[in-house]
Amino acid sequence: MPQGFSQPARAVRPHRVAVIVDEGTNPFEVGVATELFGLPRPELGADGPLYEVTLCTPDPQVRMNHGFFTLTGVPGLEAADDADTLVVPGRPDNVVPRGEAVLDAIRRTHARGARVVSFCTGTFALAEAGLLDGRRATTHWMWAESFRALHPGVVLEPDVLFVDEGDLLTAAGSAAALDLGLHLWRLDHGAEVANAVSRRLVFAAHRDGGQRQFVERPVPAVPDESLAPLLVWAQERLDQPLTVADLAARAAVSPATLHRRFRAQLGTTPLAWLTAERVTLARRLIERGEVRLDVVAARCGLGTAANLRARLRRETGLSPSAYRRRFAPAAGEPLRA
Repeated sequence: MPQGFSQPARAVRPHRVAVIVDEGTNPFEVGVATELFGLPRPELGADGPLYEVTLCTPDPQVRMNHGFFTLTGVPGLEAADDADTLVVPGRPDNVVPRGEAVLDAIRRTHARGARVVSFCTGTFALAEAGLLDGRRATTHWMWAESFRALHPGVVLEPDVLFVDEGDLLTAAGSAAALDLGLHLWRLDHGAEVANAVSRRLVFAAHRDGGQRQFVERPVPAVPDESLAPLLVWAQERLDQPLTVADLAARAAVSPATLHRRFRAQLGTTPLAWLTAERVTLARRLIERGEVRLDVVAARCGLGTAANLRARLRRETGLSPSAYRRRFAPAAGEPLRA
C-alpha cells in the first residue's frame, strides 16, 4: 500500500451493484460498470471486495447493440431486488419503449430505497419508469431534444457530465459514465480511494458533474495553448493564495483569455477549477488523518476552518467531522479547529 494511503473501511458485506442488460444495450456502458465495480482492487488494501456486481436480463438471451454478441446464462431481473445500486446502461433505440418487466424492476428497486443510476441514454428508461418527473437529469446531447419531447416533466440539463439527485444519478454519455462511476466511489469511500481507482483506470481523477458534455478542441496555435503545465504548476501551490490573476500571469495571458481557454479546454472557470482542487486536497488530507482543521485549510489554500467547513459541506453534504468518521475510521483523535 502506498505510504500515507488510508485503508478503506471494510463493510459488513460488499455493496451490491446490479446492471440491467436489455435488448440492444450498448456494450461499452456495461463494460464501464463491470470495470468500475466488478474488478478486484488489491491496491486499495481492503480485506475483501468493496463492490459486488451482478448482470441481470429480462430474457434468457439478450442481443447487444448492433448484434455484436448475445448475452446468455445471466440471472433474471429478480437479481436487481437485492441490489444497493442499480445501473441502467443506454441503448440507441430510445424512442422504442422499454419492456414493462424492465420498468417494473427499476421502479421496485427505487421504491425500496436503493440508488438508481443511468449511463448515457439509460436516462430514458428512468423517465419511462416515472422516476424523473420534476427531478433534474441529463442524457447524451444528441438525444436531448427527443428526450424533452417524450418527457417534458423532467428538468433536463443537457450540457453537464452527470447529475446527482441523491437517489437518482444520471450520466450524459459513455465516457461520462466513468466520471459518474468515480463520483460514486468518492461518495462511498472518499476522495483518496476514488483517486487510486482513477489512477488504475488512467482516467481523470475528478471531472465535476457540472462541466460541459463536450468542449471546444481547436487546433492549437503556436505556442501551444494547452493548460496542462499551468494546472500542474497550480496544483503544486494550492497552499499559496493563488488568484485568477496569478494564474493568468503565469500563463502570460490576460484573465479574459485565461477564462476562454478554461471554458474551451475544461468546460469550467479558473476560479471554479481552483476551488474544486482545494476541496479535493482537503478531503484527502482529512482522510489521511490530519485532525487540525486550520492546518488542512492552510495546506489546501481555503484559508480558515470556517471556510473549509462551508466548502466541504457544499461539496459532500458532510461536516469535516462527519466526513472523517466516514472515510478515515481508523483515526481516533477528534478534529479540532
